[in-house]
Amino acid sequence: MQTTFSLAAVADPKIAEVEAIVRKCVHCGLCTATCPTYVTLGNELDSPRGRIYLIKDMFENGRPADREIVTHIDRCLSCLACTTTCPSGVDYMHLVDRARAHIHETYRRPLLDRLIRAVLAAVLPYPARFRAALVLAGLGRPFAPLFDRFAALKPMAAMLRLAPISVPAAAPPVAGPAQGKRRGRVAIMAGCAQSVLDPETNAAALSLLARFGVEVAAAPGEGCCGALVHHMGREADARQAARRNVAAWMRLVDEGGLDAIIVTASGCGTTVKDYGHLLASDSEWAAKAKRVSALALDVSEYLATLDLPEPADPPRLTVAYHAACSLQHGQKVTAAPKALLVRAGFTVKEPREPHLCCGSAGTYNILQSEIATTLKGRKVKNLEATRADVIAAGNIGCLTQIGSGTGLPVVHTIKLLDWAWGGPKPKELG
Repeated sequence: MQTTFSLAAVADPKIAEVEAIVRKCVHCGLCTATCPTYVTLGNELDSPRGRIYLIKDMFENGRPADREIVTHIDRCLSCLACTTTCPSGVDYMHLVDRARAHIHETYRRPLLDRLIRAVLAAVLPYPARFRAALVLAGLGRPFAPLFDRFAALKPMAAMLRLAPISVPAAAPPVAGPAQGKRRGRVAIMAGCAQSVLDPETNAAALSLLARFGVEVAAAPGEGCCGALVHHMGREADARQAARRNVAAWMRLVDEGGLDAIIVTASGCGTTVKDYGHLLASDSEWAAKAKRVSALALDVSEYLATLDLPEPADPPRLTVAYHAACSLQHGQKVTAAPKALLVRAGFTVKEPREPHLCCGSAGTYNILQSEIATTLKGRKVKNLEATRADVIAAGNIGCLTQIGSGTGLPVVHTIKLLDWAWGGPKPKELG
């Protein structure tokens, strides 16, 4: 794509990065076929190619974001299906991240939109606050239909509907010794939303790894990965979260070494693997962040490196595997989860349109609830058509989103693997 950025503009490293990304786009339009919003809405400006034109125009002319740009950038799920499809290697992830940061810096949103985003940023990344908010959501759930009547309050209705009926107890620290001969030493990211909504996921990972001789070290000070605020354009907040986590994990590296930093929520995994880029301009943290990114692995990636025995009593269930966008597109991890499920004794089926997003995408199913609901319906229909016994996925957002639209049990992949190799049966299976 031809650009006309001025020399003064590209002197700014951020603008130079934007120009370099935009210039790789060849207008081919292959991305439109795999973009969930274009497939749903049919608007060129709601495709990656259309958004690239908007972003190019905004930065090339050095102007603040306007309502049209904000509308179409806000509709992007950051599912990154376009990056899997793109033959030219356009780095759309970092391009849209830069656009969101520019929007946050230059555009004044309507008051209610600002308040809702501020609440999400102040609550979701903090487990104690999030747990308290979920308790309050139980009291407010009957008012969801009332909020639905007003467009500006639809995010509130979506939040109330997504909140679980009961809130799990606080999660214990994710750490424990290896059983038998030690084969490795890792840290498991506790995270934020998943530690509140489904603490059994990390407990299953801890149990399974310990059973296979892997020590799990605690990382005091580690918290939210920063993805939730980063996708809202709050770049400074995301960098602060990244520095905190890098410091916590590097203490473990320096004290006794780590073979890997295990992440069980693939949305977080995509972000942690990108810390090297996020903190590249920070001379104090760049090298440490790059090292942390190199150590970060999805739990399925790490398990695939172990020589796993045959399960003694494998479950004979059929699993519909939902590939989370952040795992298949963001991290390019596609084969490991399915291979592990097969190794564990499950029959694995893939739904139609596995590349399309379920509509969760961090806070997207709150802030863009109508599009998210359409995508959820499409995904659930395809998953149920497999006639599987259970749906498996590797991301808490997907599990919550799909689970709110189907009667089938929806379970994290690691819980099924832990069960197959001697752990408890997942509670979702009854």
